Amino acid sequence: MTVLQLTAEQLRQRYLAGERHFLRVDLNRVDLHGLNLAGIVLERANLYRADLFEADLTGANLGGAILCRCNLTRTRLNQAGLREADLIFANFGEAQLQEADLRGAYLRGVDGLNAQMQGCSLAHSNLTEANLYHANLSGADLTGAFLVVAILRGANLTGANLAGANLAGASMRGANLAGANLTGAVMPDGTIHP
Repeated sequence: MTVLQLTAEQLRQRYLAGERHFLRVDLNRVDLHGLNLAGIVLERANLYRADLFEADLTGANLGGAILCRCNLTRTRLNQAGLREADLIFANFGEAQLQEADLRGAYLRGVDGLNAQMQGCSLAHSNLTEANLYHANLSGADLTGAFLVVAILRGANLTGANLAGANLAGASMRGANLAGANLTGAVMPDGTIHP
């Protein structure tokens, strides 16, 4: 299968012309900051090191996309589909990911400082060494998530579902766990929550 490579301007023009489906497109290192790409379909796209600073990807489909080392700072990804996406070492500080679907996503080493992730689905995602300092994960589904050595200091986890999650070695000082479900979770000290 031939991979389509696009520049930022080519993508913008095609999007403005009404095109929304860009399956497996190559946007490696492309500067897309500030663009409105709401509802775009970038399934299995290569966005390695792409700059999406303050872009609007509300409702976008990025399932299976490669977003390694991508700049998603202040990006709007509300209700976006990022299922099984590879976001290793991506920066999504202050990003809006309310009700986004990140089930099975690979988020090792991400920087999600102050990210807004209310109602986000992160079930069975790998968040090893993720920095979620002061992130808002209220009502998030973290069932079976791997949060080993993650930084969750000051995070809002009220009403979050952490059943079966692995929090071994996680830093959670000041995290708000009011109403959170921790059934069967491996706690930071290695004990299993009843």
